[in-house]
Amino acid sequence: MDRIGDIALFLRVLDLGSISAAARSLDLSVAVASQRLKRLERDLGVRLLHRTTRRLHATPEGAALAEQGRPLVEDLEALTGGLRQAGVDVSGTLRVTASASFGRQYLSPLLPEFLALHPRVKLSIHLTDQMVDLVSSGFDLAIRIGALDDSTLVARKLAVNHRVLCASPEYLRRHGTPRTPQELADHECVLLVGSQGRQDVWRFGDGAGGEIVVRVRGRMETNYGEIVRDAVVAGMGIAIHSSWHVVRDLREGRLVQVLADYPIVDSGIYAVMPQRRLVPPRVRAFVDFLAGKFAVPPWNQAAQAIREAEVLAPLPRAGEGLG
Repeated sequence: MDRIGDIALFLRVLDLGSISAAARSLDLSVAVASQRLKRLERDLGVRLLHRTTRRLHATPEGAALAEQGRPLVEDLEALTGGLRQAGVDVSGTLRVTASASFGRQYLSPLLPEFLALHPRVKLSIHLTDQMVDLVSSGFDLAIRIGALDDSTLVARKLAVNHRVLCASPEYLRRHGTPRTPQELADHECVLLVGSQGRQDVWRFGDGAGGEIVVRVRGRMETNYGEIVRDAVVAGMGIAIHSSWHVVRDLREGRLVQVLADYPIVDSGIYAVMPQRRLVPPRVRAFVDFLAGKFAVPPWNQAAQAIREAEVLAPLPRAGEGLG
């Protein structure tokens, strides 16, 4: 039963002096308004209105209900009105978690522009390479890279995550360059350890629609992508990188792509939210903002860097030195 609604109707009748006027103001028929007032009196067990030929007046019980009920109705209307407005306004605190490296390189430069567009939004950004439970941790949104395992979440793809196999020129001078995925068994590989364990099984396309699966090894592993990159730049081995992560290193020659003829399957960069319905406007606004910025990803220049790397003189096979 809409008890509060019936009390609000009763108050409107007192304010306007008649059931018909109150019904018109609430877009109700007079019959429905009368039935609701009778229902309220029946439920409360008291008479609320004296009916005269010219005007309705509150009984003592009706006056008591009006005095004590009006603040409650007004408070409820203010609350629901505020919530409805919040459902339209882009405001409130937006709590976002993202990969530390990606967040630092590609989210951080965009945040001032987003806040300038939405001055009533506050941002709380949490960067980590660990998988965070959005619901229990109270996050509105996560930016995740790779495969998505939690089917209870809703995701919007922001960009393709192109991946490349890289090594430093110094490492390749010392150890030679593998020409097939199988030759990686003779190389030192730097491994990433994620939520699903050590990522030591690497998968490559064979150019004919098939797949080559290789188990690699190495003396160094980490859960932090920046350490993988630093180790490879320092000449400690070969590793798989997202192109966004190493675009500058490829362009400036600190890293070189290897096994370009054996592509690694692309993954995705996603905006992940904990529910499908009633997404707050601040979350929708941020996801739309990122989707626009990443429609042509700034790291796509990695493709040009890779093409430049491919026109270098042929690199030596494993075991062959450069000098």
